[in-house]
Amino acid sequence: MADLVITGARIIDPANGLDTSADLYIQDGRIVHIGNGGGFPPGGAEVGRIIDAKECVVTPGLIDFHVHAYEHVTPLGINLDGRCLSRGVTTAVDAGSAGCSTLNGLRKFIKDQSKCRLYAFLHIASHGLASAALAGLKDGGEIDSLNQVDVDGCVTSVRDNRDFVVGIKLRISVAISDNGRNEPEAYRRALQAAGEAGVPLMVHHSFSTVPTVRTPGVLSCPGDLRAGDIFTHAFHWHKGCLLDKETGRVYHDVWEAKRRGVLFDIGHGFGSFAWLEAEACTKEGFWPDIISTDLHTASVDGPAYDLTTVMSKMLHLGMPLNDVIAAVTSKPAAAIGKSQEIGSLKIGNEADITILRLDKCSIELEDTRGETRTITERIVPVRVFRSGVEYPIQEIVPWPNSASKEKCQKACKQYAAYAQSKQSL
Repeated sequence: MADLVITGARIIDPANGLDTSADLYIQDGRIVHIGNGGGFPPGGAEVGRIIDAKECVVTPGLIDFHVHAYEHVTPLGINLDGRCLSRGVTTAVDAGSAGCSTLNGLRKFIKDQSKCRLYAFLHIASHGLASAALAGLKDGGEIDSLNQVDVDGCVTSVRDNRDFVVGIKLRISVAISDNGRNEPEAYRRALQAAGEAGVPLMVHHSFSTVPTVRTPGVLSCPGDLRAGDIFTHAFHWHKGCLLDKETGRVYHDVWEAKRRGVLFDIGHGFGSFAWLEAEACTKEGFWPDIISTDLHTASVDGPAYDLTTVMSKMLHLGMPLNDVIAAVTSKPAAAIGKSQEIGSLKIGNEADITILRLDKCSIELEDTRGETRTITERIVPVRVFRSGVEYPIQEIVPWPNSASKEKCQKACKQYAAYAQSKQSL
């Protein structure tokens, strides 16, 4: 018997090399069969609920690799089920909201209370993002004091929470590091902690005194990242971006980092995705390894909205659909060492499944500068199953949000003024 059968859809499962029309069978919350009928269930056993997914795409449950889900504790925290699961995301990865002093609360009050599966990158600062807001709009943040950058505490916390913590997070920016004075040392400690703990390091690098281009005797980013480490906010437009502003091309050292296995994540957010930078990078063939939202209180009502919106933006830029799906399923799962549990439709795995629809449209979508592009195809979540249980999809209203464009344009001017004030650093 099968509790649930999803029929008639195009199944895309990059981890298993699947792009086919087939039926998907679920029993007791697990995937038990993928096929085109005939001989399953065996012996003519009964089938329970049947969902006709004709003209839809069935994928492994989507993974949002960069969110901030420590709601009511950090200024950036959003509701995990209300903003992720309800939009087709079955697994989210919190990007450094908690440090070693605050991780237990993230586990008890968010992870254990949510239907959406949650993993976490542990912030190198012991208090995480408890008092931190957006880097680049005003001064003040988590590494203003190096007393909080506790390598031993961080490593111990990772080792004690292997089921939950999948990496270490660091933001390097003049705004949050005592005007840049603490950036190199915090970066060095984060690299050390990740190495000792045997986990990847995710780095946010913008408005930074740490150079993008390798410089003898000086730490650079992504130059000193290692294979498996993650450079997030790949298409941001601030100082420290991947583009040489003089040539308009991706720095050689960035390409070299990608070749040696450093991963590049979108991390859209409120200030970290620009159409112009994205177009320049992708024109060269520089595509992200991972697509994520950096969903938080300032980005959730635009300009990021949800994961399928960011996926739609990448589709508009020319990223093939199968690559887009891989960047939100198999690739993020592999990046955190969870390929056996999530990111695929492997037989026997929990039935984390997202059903998507590709809608033709003509809609202007804003980037984080308030600039727009007209997209002609939109990826829309239709249904979502977490461990075989269906949860309701909630529409985003309004989408797109005209107020978001205006908000981003205003912030763009504020970012420019802030950058001007820091030119001497």
